[in-house]
Amino acid sequence: MYYTNKQLEIMEFLQQFRRHRQLSPTLEEMAENFHVSRVTIHEHIKELARKGALQSVPYKARSIEILDPQFADEPVRSKEQQSDLQRVPVEILGRIAAGEPIEAVEAPERVDLADLLPMGRDHYALRVRGTSMIDDGIHDGDMVLVERREVADDGELVVAILEQEGIEGATLKKFFHHSGEGGKKQFRLQPANQELEPIIVDQLEIRGVVVGVVRRYPRWAE
Repeated sequence: MYYTNKQLEIMEFLQQFRRHRQLSPTLEEMAENFHVSRVTIHEHIKELARKGALQSVPYKARSIEILDPQFADEPVRSKEQQSDLQRVPVEILGRIAAGEPIEAVEAPERVDLADLLPMGRDHYALRVRGTSMIDDGIHDGDMVLVERREVADDGELVVAILEQEGIEGATLKKFFHHSGEGGKKQFRLQPANQELEPIIVDQLEIRGVVVGVVRRYPRWAE
């Protein structure tokens, strides 16, 4: 596959970044490395994707996947080539009401758990402690699945790192930009519990965005 000098530099950077960090870089990280704008990097990525050198998921951070075997650390496998342990089919028999009863009709179909639960190097799991997000259906003891991201949109549920008295602490809250006194730019971390107040801070670090919740019945033993 033919690459321009700049495209070759980008492919080598992606290869080295993934090798050392075990995940793909964000567009911001790439732009900073090459001292260009995020838009410029985006155009290079689009052109490389058109060539078939890589692929990425629009609007999803760290989703760049290298397809060119020359730069891939490991061969790219299709879904059909993944092991049986990674893909667990479950039969869906139909629908069930959680409100008013509905007609019990079976309409069998199959769904793969690997398609429902995001898994990979750019995801991790955390056990929830506390009830600050209980009104959003996230309970104490649940497991949240988190996509590694450094930025979030308003309303997304994030893993935020706060520093209080020199000690870092992590919290799970909904993220919002906030305009403070005199228009000061701040951040609001909103709980989903009417008994709790939002947290307003000047600075925070986002470590990821929640993309799923896992709960077992009965609750697993601690």
